[in-house]
Amino acid sequence: MLEQLKPSYSVAWINKIADVPTQAWDALAKPLKTPFFEWDWLHDMEISGSTTAKTGWLPNHLTVWRDRTLVAAAPLYVKGHSYGEFVFDHQFAELSERLGIEYYPKLLGMSPFTPAEGYRFLMAPGEDEETLTSMMIAQIDRFCDRHQISGCHFLYVDPEWQPILERNGFSQWLHHSYIWQNQGFETFDDYLKVFNANQRRNIKRERKAVTKIGLKLQALTGDEIPLSMFSLMSRFYENTCDKFGWWGSKYLTPNFFDRLYDNYRHRTVFIAAYDELDETQPIGMSFCLTKGDRLYGRYWGSSRDIDCLHFDVCYYSPIEWGIRNGIQTFDPGAGGRHKKRRGFPATPNYSLHRFYNPKLRQILLPYLREVNQMEQQQIDGINQDLPFSREWCK
Repeated sequence: MLEQLKPSYSVAWINKIADVPTQAWDALAKPLKTPFFEWDWLHDMEISGSTTAKTGWLPNHLTVWRDRTLVAAAPLYVKGHSYGEFVFDHQFAELSERLGIEYYPKLLGMSPFTPAEGYRFLMAPGEDEETLTSMMIAQIDRFCDRHQISGCHFLYVDPEWQPILERNGFSQWLHHSYIWQNQGFETFDDYLKVFNANQRRNIKRERKAVTKIGLKLQALTGDEIPLSMFSLMSRFYENTCDKFGWWGSKYLTPNFFDRLYDNYRHRTVFIAAYDELDETQPIGMSFCLTKGDRLYGRYWGSSRDIDCLHFDVCYYSPIEWGIRNGIQTFDPGAGGRHKKRRGFPATPNYSLHRFYNPKLRQILLPYLREVNQMEQQQIDGINQDLPFSREWCK
């Protein structure tokens, strides 16, 4: 339903992205550096049954129109829980329960299940971003008030967009990811040179352990990828999730992976591990996405437990592929225990929050300021302990 605004805008809340023409949405999304807000990606999430009211991810996208032209959009979800976000606000929900406040539902802006920086309102070129953003936030405030929603939360925000939101009264919460940056590397050996001698030997040993047992790794992208590989990746994804039990919740359906062949293989990079004695089907694989000079690691799995295979298909081979293909930034995904030792410094990212309940605001805003200071100390501590050579750190 369209709501007319002055002077020439109208807004509509939509519960499925299919209500917006693909070209209209992608005219706003494709100029972004991130691939995770394009129409096909979000539509596949919805139509595959991955983001639905049943799974606790009700699509509730805000769109802004001038006449029949889409000029702005905010990918949003009404959430009945906090799973699949990777920004852990469960303590906020527990506090709310103790105070007798309903924390759920909440309104969330992010690409589902994707802890990668880049969220922002999509905006047509030439529009007044400050004005349109303020207008959209006013619409969000009205929506949350009307439906008694406790708060609005934007996760993994685009750092260029963040100041606009803070000027509109949103509070920041500092987190960190582990991000690899290409420091002018031309070869994989150039990447190895940044490490101290001990870690350089460790990386070479780990890669040699994979080849020694007769595995060959191959990067496949775009039309090089056969249809069967997407369903295989789905099975690997499920197997990996099952290994982690409750913490490894399977958010994506097999249909989501199947649909990527037609809609998103042009952005897909698979690092496939083949047994040299049988190269008909990979025994392990990682699933990455790429756009421009950025690479994103998403999921991985294997049919056998093989020492060091995870490190090679998820870190070393994607870096090697990235160096050959002009990648400048590689975000390997959530988690960090293994990453800092392989040249992924802790890198700040932010979520932005608005709490509508006065009690929550009174308690949580000072808390966030304290947590941000501690988080920055943790980031500094991690990066002081990276296994880089003294020459590189000078």
